[in-house]
Amino acid sequence: MRVLFVTPADPRLFQYLVPLAWALRTAGHEVRISAQPGFADVVTQAGLTAQPIGKDHDPWNVRDADAPAPAGEGLPAPYDVAADPSAATWEGMREGYAGAVDAWHKLENFAVVPDLVAFARFWRPDLVIWEQTTYAGAVAAKACGAAHGRFMFGLDIFGVTRQHFLRLKGERAGDPLAEWLGTYATKYGLRYTEDLAVGQFTVDQLPASLRLEADVSYLPVRFTSYEGPAVVAKWLWGPAERTRVAVLAPAEGYPVPGRAIAEALAGLDAEIVLVTDEELTGLPENVRVTADAPLHALVPTCAAVVHHGDFGELASAARAGVPQVVLPWHFDQPLFADRLAASGAGLRADATTAGEIRAAVERVLTEPGFGTAAARLREETAALPAPNEVVGRLEELAVKYAG
Repeated sequence: MRVLFVTPADPRLFQYLVPLAWALRTAGHEVRISAQPGFADVVTQAGLTAQPIGKDHDPWNVRDADAPAPAGEGLPAPYDVAADPSAATWEGMREGYAGAVDAWHKLENFAVVPDLVAFARFWRPDLVIWEQTTYAGAVAAKACGAAHGRFMFGLDIFGVTRQHFLRLKGERAGDPLAEWLGTYATKYGLRYTEDLAVGQFTVDQLPASLRLEADVSYLPVRFTSYEGPAVVAKWLWGPAERTRVAVLAPAEGYPVPGRAIAEALAGLDAEIVLVTDEELTGLPENVRVTADAPLHALVPTCAAVVHHGDFGELASAARAGVPQVVLPWHFDQPLFADRLAASGAGLRADATTAGEIRAAVERVLTEPGFGTAAARLREETAALPAPNEVVGRLEELAVKYAG
């Protein structure tokens, strides 16, 4: 069959779907990756076939300067409802959806939809898999009669929020997400159906104990790390000579930078590996700075991992069975940290001082319960089907939802 993946022009997000794309390819299916023209080199570097669509654009460069951006501390409206459903009101969610559609979803998708629909109607894919906010993929699939599913890289904030909104909405008018997607449906001779918002099925890479589920059909698949071209340095060839703690530095703008975390851990009897693109000097002797340690090679050598709740970092540590300390801030990271803490495999540390950060790391290193729970999480992750093992189910779904 023919399978079209739709991804935003973000290397980290694209990398999450590469193992599944390759699983389909090695099973003999034709696979294309739809992305902006300037992103084609990233796709082909992964050995996959790029299908340039639309024009190169950065949605955050074209947004209204006065509009709220989907960034900052915690979840933006209306998606904050996923963290606290008891606070949800229909009026508040409707207003939140209106802001999210105008300041985020439209900007991410508007430059893609016409070309993507035209290509889909030409190429006639049997299956379209779109990353969770690339709604253009759902529109294109409906326009050409293909089955389609969402691909998640984190908690299903979008599905859960949608479920709460529809529950509160009832028969009342006003649904900004459906109204926006409905304009595309009408343009291409279709009618709006709810799968344009949440897919006909959802590929979820999390073990059940971490998953946040809506009332949709899920296809679980094991997280498989792919971080682009990688070289494993000699110091990672064997087991660590002393207790090793990885500190995965966050993106610029986070309240607690990687350097501050590494300095907070300097007094530990441990090797601190700070993974960052920054060129740093003057760090304590037990801190090793590296920019190119692939997580699938580094994390299994560690006794603990400190990060900010990025999906790939959390999932890599879960797969390796390593206890975690999460300092969350952005989007679903706080909720992700809470679910990890509930599993017993780590701590959420809303820390602002060196002492608090160090205390959290010392706990996961010395209290055996964290290691035991992390091992359970590793076993739960390993029990999920690998990407190659879900190809048959995807073939069935393509037939089930065709047309």
